[in-house]
Amino acid sequence: MDMVKKIFPFSFKSKEVKDLVINIVIYLVASIVGGWLLGLLGGIPLLGVIFDLIGSLFGLYCLVGIVLAVLDFLKILK
Repeated sequence: MDMVKKIFPFSFKSKEVKDLVINIVIYLVASIVGGWLLGLLGGIPLLGVIFDLIGSLFGLYCLVGIVLAVLDFLKILK
């Protein structure tokens, strides 16, 4: 569990509902901005596939971060 906390540091800081909402908004904004930027870079002919893969992994990272934040807030994770 310590390794997961190192990889997703923002997901385990929610003590109140306000903190949870802020964490979710941070992950959503990061996903939108990162997806947009990597989508633009995905248009490069030879490197496009690599940037598309990185964009997909970044979107998955943000989704897992949101799920972990909610699970930690609900005290399901220990």
